[in-house]
Amino acid sequence: MKGILSIVSTPIGNPADITARAIEAIENCDVLLCEEAKPANRLLAKLKIKKEYILLNEHTTKEATAEALALLESSKNLALISDDGTPLLADPGTELVKECIARKIKIIPIPGASSILAALVASGFPLLSFTFCGFLPRDKAERKKAALDYKNRKETLVFLEAPYRLNQLLQDLSEGLGKDRNAVLSMDLTMESERFERGTLGELWKYFNEHPFKGEFVLVIEGGRERFLPKGPRLL
Repeated sequence: MKGILSIVSTPIGNPADITARAIEAIENCDVLLCEEAKPANRLLAKLKIKKEYILLNEHTTKEATAEALALLESSKNLALISDDGTPLLADPGTELVKECIARKIKIIPIPGASSILAALVASGFPLLSFTFCGFLPRDKAERKKAALDYKNRKETLVFLEAPYRLNQLLQDLSEGLGKDRNAVLSMDLTMESERFERGTLGELWKYFNEHPFKGEFVLVIEGGRERFLPKGPRLL
């Protein structure tokens, strides 16, 4: 009999956001899969749980995935967490999940905190359709091209970036989508320092050039309305 892989969401800042199911899954698993040791140790200490873990990150994906699969094939139950929030969204683990599906290993998603959804519901933008764009490419030319490719998308857009590249992200998107596109920057979500800055991309770019912010953030951008889109024949 094969083991079970639980994909466990953990808090994104406020430790009170841990769910009873998440605690149970972490407590009852045979081995924990985590992205980095420090945040995993911090979470385990908070929960007063001692657990063996395997590091599954961009540097260990191949080896850790193979080790995890061997454990699952030998009837061990594993719980996968990321540094914070819901695993696999711009985090490692996709290859493991794909292999579990191929091998008919049971997967249980345990929902919980997500910075993406928290930022979306506080944005005030339409949520019937949205795209999680993740990170722009690192290469300068590719970043500018990717930003421009999003210009005519009509749905709400969600971007992530490393804290030290906030100003670069705002610049690239201002130039690609237009400085007058409305946006919301959600910062330090769920924490006491949580705040939202709303305005156009151009206004946000100017503001954060003058008032640098180095914490975690999610950028939500309004979809391209008619006034943003190029004029041309309509398809009926």
